[in-house]
Amino acid sequence: MNFYQSFLLALKSLSTGKVRAFLTMLGIIVGVGAVIIIVSLGQGLQNEMNSAISGLGTDLLTVNVTGRGSSRQVSENDFYEFAEENKEILRGVSPTANVSATVKFETEELSSSLTGVNEQYCDIKNLTVAQGRGIQYVDCYSRMNVCVVGSYLAKEILGSRPIGQKLNINGFHYEVIGVLDEQADSSEGSSDDMVLVPYTCATKLSGGRLMTSYTLAAKSADVAEQVETKLEQMLYRVFQSENAYFIMNMASMMTEVNNLMDNMVLFLVAIAAISLLVGGIGIMNIMLVSVTERTREIGIRKSVGAKERDILSQFIIEAGTTSGVGGVIGIVFGVICSGLIGKLVGFTAVATLGSIMLAFGVSVGIGILFGFLPARKAAKLNPIDALRYD
Repeated sequence: MNFYQSFLLALKSLSTGKVRAFLTMLGIIVGVGAVIIIVSLGQGLQNEMNSAISGLGTDLLTVNVTGRGSSRQVSENDFYEFAEENKEILRGVSPTANVSATVKFETEELSSSLTGVNEQYCDIKNLTVAQGRGIQYVDCYSRMNVCVVGSYLAKEILGSRPIGQKLNINGFHYEVIGVLDEQADSSEGSSDDMVLVPYTCATKLSGGRLMTSYTLAAKSADVAEQVETKLEQMLYRVFQSENAYFIMNMASMMTEVNNLMDNMVLFLVAIAAISLLVGGIGIMNIMLVSVTERTREIGIRKSVGAKERDILSQFIIEAGTTSGVGGVIGIVFGVICSGLIGKLVGFTAVATLGSIMLAFGVSVGIGILFGFLPARKAAKLNPIDALRYD
């Protein structure tokens, strides 16, 4: 009997006892479905997180300087010199001072995110000025009370002609010189809810004197790690301590997030695989019962010339077919459920072809592995004893 005939015989056996076959495959269905759901949701979540980090810029680095006493300090000029010395791998640097701001315009009052920046900041963050102009060098040098606002503030309180309007920000009057192009949905708390002012003015608003935060942009994400290494060397020379500063590399963060997600998904898949083990035991059990029920059939086949390898291959193919059909049902179940769960939680689940093929291969492998013992028992039956079995 060839493989095709054994396969058809296995399908016929499954169709004869549908309920028993389904209960036999249930462990495989649940196990494969769980694996597909976990992998799909994990991949979808990973894509969402990568997209969010990419939106921040994988070529960006943020430096926070905590310092080490008044005798060891770095200024914005030190960072400008660093950028000039490494212009082959850096495309810009900007001091960044984040301040909680209360913005008032006529009778309107809003809380917004205010950031002190220099003239390179918009290029570094890939921000486009839709109206007016951005922050310039002279604004920072002369401490001009000017600001660039996001589209949310422009639409919410400034109206159709925002340029030239005066805003009261934390008790100081600032002239609106530019409006940024919409990045999100111009809603409160989004990336469109922001105010940019010269960093020299932001220190006045925050009550500080020294800049402690800087944003740098590498030429590309590929050289971001090189920029980070050079930054560490420069800062260590000044402070002689790694505790005096902190560098956040977006590209490295993405790599760490991906590694963390991969490990978490692998751990959850390992837990879900326990169901496959249970399913394999179920298949072995039902195959042992099948061998007992078909003892006379095995004896008749052996008496007409069937060899041990023919009986062995027949039962192994039957076990593999049972688990394979269960794997296909589990894959369909997993893909449908992962899609529905993804919609409920707000992101797209991604069922990759690789994970589907792997799940199917594992399900068939489980059937063959756990079906070998019953198949071997069937192959070793004595034909005379088998024919006498009632």
